[in-house]
Amino acid sequence: MRALLQRVAKASVTVGGQVVGEIGRGLVILVGVAADDTERDADLLAEKAINLRIFPDENDKLNLSALDIGGELLIISQFTLLADTRKGRRPSFTGAAPPELAQTLFQRFLATARGSGLRVETGRFQQYMQVEIHNDGPVTIMLDTRD
Repeated sequence: MRALLQRVAKASVTVGGQVVGEIGRGLVILVGVAADDTERDADLLAEKAINLRIFPDENDKLNLSALDIGGELLIISQFTLLADTRKGRRPSFTGAAPPELAQTLFQRFLATARGSGLRVETGRFQQYMQVEIHNDGPVTIMLDTRD
C-alpha cells in the first residue's frame, strides 16, 4: 500500500463541479492499494501518515505530526500510485488491487484516520476528481508498506 503525503495550507476536492471535501492546514493523503495488501497494511500506513513528523515546531524543525498540530486530512484514493513504468511508455496498473478490495482497504484506512480524532474529508471512490492543493513548503513524502 502506498500513500503520497502533501503538507498543505488548504486543499479541496471537486466532483462534477461540486466541492465534496475541503480542509485547512494539514495533509492531503493520496492512497494506492496493491493487489496483495491487507488490513494490516491499511492500519500501519494510516498510523504512519498521521504520526509522521513533518510540521515545524517553534524552532522551525520538522518535529510535529498532523496529530500534534490538530491538522486536517483530505484522503483520496488514487490507484495510479501503483503504476509500473519499467517497460515501455504506457504505465501498467496490473499491481493495483481490484476495485472491491481497494475500496475495502481504503475504507479501513479512512476508519483508522478518523479514529485519531482528526477531521477527515475525502473524495469519491472511482470518480473523476479535481484536487486543489496549496502545498505548504513544499513538503511531499511517499510512504510504502513494503519499505
